[in-house]
Amino acid sequence: METLYQKQAKVFKALCDPKRIAILEQLRSGEKCACVLLDALELTQSGLSYHMKILCESGIVASRPEGKWTHYRLDPAGRDAALQLLAQLTTPDTECGCSSCHA
Repeated sequence: METLYQKQAKVFKALCDPKRIAILEQLRSGEKCACVLLDALELTQSGLSYHMKILCESGIVASRPEGKWTHYRLDPAGRDAALQLLAQLTTPDTECGCSSCHA
C-alpha cells in the first residue's frame, strides 16, 4: 500500500527531470498527441512512455486514448494539488506541539 509520503514524492519526481520539464512546456499550449511529443522532443516511444507514466502518476498530466495514440494534457486539479503540496511542505509549522517550544 502506498504511503502518503510516497504519493507526495511522485509530484516532485515528475518535476525533477529535464525531459519531463520539456514535456510540460509542450503541453502548456494545449493537448498533444504522443506522436507530436515524440517528434518535438526527439524521444523514442519507450522513452516517452516512461516519462508520461511518471507525469500521469503524479496527477499533473492526464491522458486519453484515441485510436492507436494517446493524447496528453495538463490537469488543472493536479497542478493545484502540486502547488498546495509545495506550499504546505515549505511553510513553517508554528503549532509543532512539543512542550519545549511552549515552556
